Amino acid sequence: MNSVNAQLNISCKIELKQLKYAVAAAEYGSFRKAAEVLNVRQSTLSRSIRQLEQVTSTAIFVRSSGGVTASASGRHVIQMAKTVLEQIDFLGSTDRFDANVRRGKLCVGFCTSLSLGGLRASLLDFRASCPQFKLITYERARPQLSITLQSGALDVVITTGRLKFDEYRSLMLWSERVLIALPEDHPLALREAVYWTDLRHETLLMTKYDPYWEFEDLMTSKLLSATDRPTIERHDVSRSVLKSLVSMKLGLGLMLESDAGVRVPSIVFKELRDGAGASTIGFSAFWREANDNPALASFVRLLKDRYQPLS
Repeated sequence: MNSVNAQLNISCKIELKQLKYAVAAAEYGSFRKAAEVLNVRQSTLSRSIRQLEQVTSTAIFVRSSGGVTASASGRHVIQMAKTVLEQIDFLGSTDRFDANVRRGKLCVGFCTSLSLGGLRASLLDFRASCPQFKLITYERARPQLSITLQSGALDVVITTGRLKFDEYRSLMLWSERVLIALPEDHPLALREAVYWTDLRHETLLMTKYDPYWEFEDLMTSKLLSATDRPTIERHDVSRSVLKSLVSMKLGLGLMLESDAGVRVPSIVFKELRDGAGASTIGFSAFWREANDNPALASFVRLLKDRYQPLS
């Protein structure tokens, strides 16, 4: 109980402007530049950030003559601050929670590419078969999608893995092949397929976002010995940016089949296999049973017809 009270006391002491100032300072690498963009005094911004550091007992920034950078622990604070600000911005649109307004819309949350694959095809089918409904899309990391779905601001979430709350209905959808992205002049690029064991001496770039955990678990299951696994570098970027890092020859990248829809010059995609064949990751749809939005009912019917025709 004391720890809960302590957390509540901390949250009550944190102001939204402090989070906003800290995120801006991290993005611009400078208190001065952040203050200019936000149109506040640098002293005001600096003081607010110091107060945030005191409340959180965290040295969020490393200060130098060249500007500021987030510390190791500060990066976690900045990421949480971004999440809080994004959720508040999302909550700011009242029509997201107005049932009468929402009934003419389908709000879909996802964390995969729309360039190719099942999600793109399903949304196009929905637009064609249900033109009376407006389609709204919302791309975020899976924890944010789960919170937003629980709040009622989203109708349905399509993602890899599972969501944590028990009150969701779910439907298994498609699976996508796991691909390896590599520079076109890499020795493995000449092969028709690449096997997990081929990655042993490589540097593997991974995004910290979905489906990061599925990739990590899959690699561990395919390469049981730690000595057989590649060197892992985790980057706080999207998979689209990860492609650019691969093109810069900083390493190889794990991707999904839908990621191959947008090509990046000088990289190629190869199917990643083991002895049993291609490796895949599955997608599912999640929605609240209490949601009576007719647009959601139409979309779920479409998904069932497309992916579970015999049920």
